Amino acid sequence: METNATEAIRQNRVRELRENRLMTQAQLARKAKVALRTIHSVEKGMNCRMDTKRKILLALGMRFEDKDYVFPSLSDMSGEMPRPPQQPPQFS
Repeated sequence: METNATEAIRQNRVRELRENRLMTQAQLARKAKVALRTIHSVEKGMNCRMDTKRKILLALGMRFEDKDYVFPSLSDMSGEMPRPPQQPPQFS
């Protein structure tokens, strides 16, 4: 089966963000309080409920407002990429 560049586009950034945080799928599932199978399915591009997205975002240390960056809609996939989330203010 032939693959081209459009098929290689990730449907969400969960795996990328999880790996950047040096987390395993099991660690993310435990922290998000969802099944490991759910994380696996989400990373493969399967759709999930909004509550599951919220749990995953919070477990990754992100805000719910960042959902369009992590889970772009199909219309976002063909156009301009959403902006990366702003970092929360650092308090010293």
